[in-house]
Amino acid sequence: MRDDVRVTTPTHRLVIIRHGETDWSAEGRHTGSTDLPLNATGVSQAASLAAVVDALDMQGEVTVLASPRARAQRTAQLAGLTVSRTEPDLGEWDYGDYEGITSAEIHRTVPDWTVWTHGGPDGESPEQIAARADRVLAEAAVALERGDVVLVGHGHFGAALTARYLQAPISFGRHFHVLPASATVLAYDAHGVPQLRAFGRTGYASESYAGR
Repeated sequence: MRDDVRVTTPTHRLVIIRHGETDWSAEGRHTGSTDLPLNATGVSQAASLAAVVDALDMQGEVTVLASPRARAQRTAQLAGLTVSRTEPDLGEWDYGDYEGITSAEIHRTVPDWTVWTHGGPDGESPEQIAARADRVLAEAAVALERGDVVLVGHGHFGAALTARYLQAPISFGRHFHVLPASATVLAYDAHGVPQLRAFGRTGYASESYAGR
């Protein structure tokens, strides 16, 4: 995002929402392009997010962009959001050969693997994800001139967006554990410095959540 956009839009917020639970996320399976629906728990989580969205009291001409995956689209709907446009760049990390596999299974053959350092074989690299996140943020910056922006998507890519918004390297995303059906609120101070205003807001009791 351009520095001049940051300085001229200090009052509008960028809200990043992850979809609710699916059967694979409950089991810790990496879910990129596989178009799984929310399970019953995910539907409940997403519905509870409506109260979080209401409390944010969105300002200005609100823009809502959502991943094309059904789990993201359904989460937006249940959270009371009207999607302005489906954005393919908001799709989850392409895990390639690791699609549907847990980290524990991957570590049996690649003990030091993380998606932030290795990416997905025959999928996307960290550098490719950083470039995609930057494209999304550049697009969001234009809409932020008019009002708050909501991005509805996924866990790893949501963490990548947060890292890049804060002007950190993509690897910094590994420090963010993005819960299902949670909202992250990003904004700028009066000098155009990007800030993390709130992280992991949920409408359900998330402290004991055991999924991924």
